[in-house]
Amino acid sequence: MEARLDPVKREWHPDPEPIETNDSKAVLVGIALWVVALAVLLVFRPAPQDTWWIWTCVAGVGLGLLGLGYVRRRASRG
Repeated sequence: MEARLDPVKREWHPDPEPIETNDSKAVLVGIALWVVALAVLLVFRPAPQDTWWIWTCVAGVGLGLLGLGYVRRRASRG
């Protein structure tokens, strides 16, 4: 027979403390990965119908730079 937990009798545990992270470093790693992918695609040119991959990498770098600005501005506020 399967033992079922009664939701009323469950023991309450407090929420864990938030983990301190370095958001800027995480965003920089993401940007670096997009730059590497872009470099690989520029060296090993994709077929003409697949050049959208290059623009995807460019968009990833651009959005990453916007995200980096956001993270740094948020960190300077508080």
